[in-house]
Amino acid sequence: MPDSTDNIDSKYRFILLAAKRARQLQGGAKSLIHTTVRKHTKIAQEELSAGVLQFEFPPLPDSEEDLKKKASSKKSKK
Repeated sequence: MPDSTDNIDSKYRFILLAAKRARQLQGGAKSLIHTTVRKHTKIAQEELSAGVLQFEFPPLPDSEEDLKKKASSKKSKK
């Protein structure tokens, strides 16, 4: 994984983000960096490495224990 992607915690997540951006590029989005590369996947990886893409991680889903606690608290309120 490239060095400048400190906020991306795994290679898997890097690839998912790059794939999503590559689909945007393939759909007609403009590249955020100047490059001679023509492949959308490589451009997306270079954009991530350069740190020019803005992204957010969605919140983590509740664990099973949290869901059980919420369910029991709803039952006790009735």
